[in-house]
Amino acid sequence: MTTTTLRALIIDDEDLARRLTKEYLRSHTDIEIIGECENGLEAVDSISTQQPDLIFLDIQMPKLNGFEVLEATGRKEGVIFTTAYDQYALRAFDQHAIDYLLKPYSQQRFDEALQKARKLLGQNSHAVQELLTQTNAKPERLIVRDRGQTHIIPIEKIDYIEAQDDYVQIHFDGKSLLKTQSLSDLEKQLSPEYFVRIHRSTIIRLQALKCLERANKDSYQAVMHIGVKLPISRSGYDRIKGML
Repeated sequence: MTTTTLRALIIDDEDLARRLTKEYLRSHTDIEIIGECENGLEAVDSISTQQPDLIFLDIQMPKLNGFEVLEATGRKEGVIFTTAYDQYALRAFDQHAIDYLLKPYSQQRFDEALQKARKLLGQNSHAVQELLTQTNAKPERLIVRDRGQTHIIPIEKIDYIEAQDDYVQIHFDGKSLLKTQSLSDLEKQLSPEYFVRIHRSTIIRLQALKCLERANKDSYQAVMHIGVKLPISRSGYDRIKGML
């Protein structure tokens, strides 16, 4: 992608860190700062509405962390992480063009990151998704962006999840929401200690299961505490039987 100006969003809960980023950007006349965010929810809204070319993203923030922001927005490119913590798969970023700045960092290191980001923009990158898999593989909550709102669903509130074409429908706490994700991808994020795939189109949370009952002589169904009955495939029965 060739462009004269890159639109950048600064996301950090520390005012000093945001001011430093702006100071470091002064010498980069091809970067236009279009906004600042102090927490993860603000970041999700700004990314979704403004669609910046470049994001300077902190990881540890109130409300939603940096990885949850990416999950909620589906952002996979043009991301430069800025953080004071070094445990978030630094090696993964050394092997990809997306960069990772460990605070405190110098102007020179910042400039190097920008150079990498310029090369990355417009290309598909698996670095962010790989990092999400490594660091946030077993989340305590799911983030769903729906009709301009960001919903936070605690894992322990989920009853079951169904595949719906290109979406998954998450049933929780008497409600349901659609999330743009495949059931297989979501299954990888969920802990196998608490969730089991009982059918090619259904995942249930074990603690939300009331019992198994025969649907007919050759098949079973899962009876959930909320009263819903879900079909179980043969392979699903083998999986769930081994967990009960």
